[in-house]
Amino acid sequence: MYTLKNISLLENSPEQASYAAEELRYYLSMMCGASIPVQSEQMENSVILEQVTCPELGEDGFKLIPEDTSIRICGGKRGIIYGAYELLEMLGCRFFTPECEKVPTVLQIELELDTEIQQVPVFEYREHDYVDLCRSPRFAVKRRMNGDDHPIPEKLGGHLSYVWYVHTFDKLVPPSIYGESHPEYYAVMPDGNRSVTPQRNQLCLTNPEVTKIAIDSVRKALKANPAARIISISQNDWPYNCQCEKCLAVDKEEGSASGTLLRFVNAIAERLEPEFPDVVFDTLAYQYTRPTPIITKPRHNVCVRLCSIEACFSHPFETCDDDSRKVIRPDGTQSSFINDLREWGQVSNRNYIWDYTTCFGHYAAPHPNWHVLAPNIKAFVRNNVRGVFEQANRSLGGGVDMNELRAYIISKLLWDPDSDVERHMKEFTDYYYGAAGVYIREYIETLCGKAEQDNIHVGFNDNPTSELFSEEMLNLYDAILNKAEESVANDALRCRRVQKVRLSVRWVRIKRAAMLHGEHNTEEINTFFNDWNSFGLTRLDEWVSVHYTLRALLEDKWRGAEYLNHWTDDRVEIL
Repeated sequence: MYTLKNISLLENSPEQASYAAEELRYYLSMMCGASIPVQSEQMENSVILEQVTCPELGEDGFKLIPEDTSIRICGGKRGIIYGAYELLEMLGCRFFTPECEKVPTVLQIELELDTEIQQVPVFEYREHDYVDLCRSPRFAVKRRMNGDDHPIPEKLGGHLSYVWYVHTFDKLVPPSIYGESHPEYYAVMPDGNRSVTPQRNQLCLTNPEVTKIAIDSVRKALKANPAARIISISQNDWPYNCQCEKCLAVDKEEGSASGTLLRFVNAIAERLEPEFPDVVFDTLAYQYTRPTPIITKPRHNVCVRLCSIEACFSHPFETCDDDSRKVIRPDGTQSSFINDLREWGQVSNRNYIWDYTTCFGHYAAPHPNWHVLAPNIKAFVRNNVRGVFEQANRSLGGGVDMNELRAYIISKLLWDPDSDVERHMKEFTDYYYGAAGVYIREYIETLCGKAEQDNIHVGFNDNPTSELFSEEMLNLYDAILNKAEESVANDALRCRRVQKVRLSVRWVRIKRAAMLHGEHNTEEINTFFNDWNSFGLTRLDEWVSVHYTLRALLEDKWRGAEYLNHWTDDRVEIL
């Protein structure tokens, strides 16, 4: 048993180690009610912080080493901080949300540690964009995220910085510059015309002038961002690749439009590698580029980010039997997401994932993906994936489908895919929801159990029309949440949190009544939106303000996005 009374930090230690020391001082002092000193020399009964540079640990790994009367934490520039948080978690601290942390009260700081602990994450890149982590770099570090959505300053360990991100064809060859004078740089659409409208186009990737211009654009972007380690060279979010004779011939030869894209990306990566030897050139395997090519392989400095947008999210990728979600290859054959994941794992030495964790058309709708988070992340590990982005509800006001819990579980899995999800979920719900925690878990199990028992497939953008949301099931969810609210009736904070969860079921009832039965209960609708606003919530639909969402509800449209020319046109988010 180690009794910890000091923190030892050598003089001239890097700023990340100093930050780790201050975090330890703060939480350890809070635990025992006495100020824990930070010493510049090694003392007995200390937590000793040693920031190291070694291939074994990299930037994110760490060791906790028992030594005589002290415990030494060794780690890379982020690992030294993660190691400090790991020690605190071993002592009983929990970092659930920026506003909800559990810090135990003890007489003295004691920890049993018999053997050395080493942790190095499987994923070099870990990111999800729930707003708590985007808005709070300090919290993102506690949850061990390191992606571009988390603007973590260097003192806190920094992050993996991207130039651009995804859907970058307009940056490579801007239509505002070349659209009028050189329409041949842009993709031929299925109607035979070339589209030069921003974000509603793709490039003609077999045009050699396009490659030259793109190389120059990438070079300029990298010179302007010397600290960046990854740059995205990826298709726009527009479903039509170039239909010109040359591009279609390459697509056919490669067995996938990804081959045409990879030839283009490889050419840029090869040309610029001598100038930028440490940069990774990132691209997408998305929609029409999702299947692997037959001939072309990614260069060693090219990363392929595979997107699961077509997949079912109520069953694990490896066992889902929904054949309707396959992608069509140029020869007319079909490929499932799990097949593409396995094949990319065999042909690429660095794969990243873009996965989806909510219903983007109806942020408030209960999303039955709780049971698939762990098996899907383990499937990524088995197939040579080195980084994962879990796209979430990133609206500024947060969400109501237990976003806080989902963000916590996802971050645990991204650090350790073998994490005990059941334990983490119980710890979170029992503390965050208090006595209602057991009912919150029952609600989750009822939702997921229905999807599994009746084999209900759920996409990333589905309207709430399935049997998951029948009147019988909504009544069952409400009955469980009634018990949850009653159990914390005298606990104002936890009661408020349960009421926030209940907005999910309330929204689905209102939306289904309007769309399926033509019913609009004005009092019920007004009360819902007043309650929605009282929680500081903003969007109910990705990129779409509640003004459009309310209009759609009253005019019997499924989504406010139907009023926009493009689903991203409503950029202003009103708090």
